[in-house]
Amino acid sequence: MQTGADEGGEYMKTLQEIPVGGTAKIIKVGGQGPIRRRIMDMGMTKGVSVYVRKVAPLGDPMEVTVRGYELSIRKDEAAVIEVEEQ
Repeated sequence: MQTGADEGGEYMKTLQEIPVGGTAKIIKVGGQGPIRRRIMDMGMTKGVSVYVRKVAPLGDPMEVTVRGYELSIRKDEAAVIEVEEQ
């Protein structure tokens, strides 16, 4: 699990930590190169709201609703997306 702090030293949650039924706003998309690009190409960009629909029994992947469509993403991809729970 990835942990981190923003510039003010405050702990930031990742999408991976949002419970089923929770909604969050994307603050920052981390990662590098093709992984970051792929996440952003799927519509997960700064300021977008994401609703966590369900998580597979073993926790990977998770299904989210973003920009009106359902999307399945892996735990390691969700771990690099910093969010603010709403």
